[in-house]
Amino acid sequence: MYETIRYETEGRVATVTLNRPEKLNAISGQMQTELVAALEEAEADPGIHVAVVQGEGRAFCAGYDITGSGTGGGGVTGDRDGLEKMMRNWLRIWDMRLAVVAKVHGYCLAGGTQLATICDITFVSDECRVGTPQLPLGAGYVASSWTWLVGPKKAKEMFFPSGEMISGTEAVEWGLFNRSFPADQLDNAVDEYVARVARTPKEIIALQKQSVNRIQEIQGFREAMMQAVEVDAIAHASKPVKVINAHIREFGLQDALQAFQNGQIP
Repeated sequence: MYETIRYETEGRVATVTLNRPEKLNAISGQMQTELVAALEEAEADPGIHVAVVQGEGRAFCAGYDITGSGTGGGGVTGDRDGLEKMMRNWLRIWDMRLAVVAKVHGYCLAGGTQLATICDITFVSDECRVGTPQLPLGAGYVASSWTWLVGPKKAKEMFFPSGEMISGTEAVEWGLFNRSFPADQLDNAVDEYVARVARTPKEIIALQKQSVNRIQEIQGFREAMMQAVEVDAIAHASKPVKVINAHIREFGLQDALQAFQNGQIP
């Protein structure tokens, strides 16, 4: 049924595994659509109380697949509409009447941090590399999630440069994620926590989530996420981003990364 993720259930727990390990589980449009569909399947199943989102291979998620076709055609307007669609997909996870737990290991970069933070609970391995986009190909879209959780000072510290990284331990200290564990203890820690959550009636979990999220909504969470759509669309239309994208198309992503690091672009 799914091509880019795996969906499995055991008892009251569903597990959704990002399954593009050759791409470090980079997020394509298809993967995001399938991820949300799988979580909606869990949400609709009265026997499933909690879902775990994890990554296959050596990374949770390395961000958006920028080698794909982008957010859509139609110039700035089409790009903006595509960005809004992706943001509303993330917010669909926020709205689900289901506990969603992210199990993060290896690398969690850029758009991968959006996924990890939109989940209700995020557990991470101590040494996981958690970071921002490696190239300045946009603005505000990923940073909005960080700003909400870690505050403006830390968000600016991370996003003014490109490609900044912190450890999983630091991500917890900053308030981005919930708890960190040694890599060899992460699976057991998540399993034990999820088992406790799964004992709670699904209706009560949904109401607890709704109450907590409603407080965030009153404080402006949804508007804070959605304002990033316009900002990122403007950034995509800027000359520096166009220069970098042209370099990627002509020479490839790795060459573009090297050229940026050497100060050759933009």
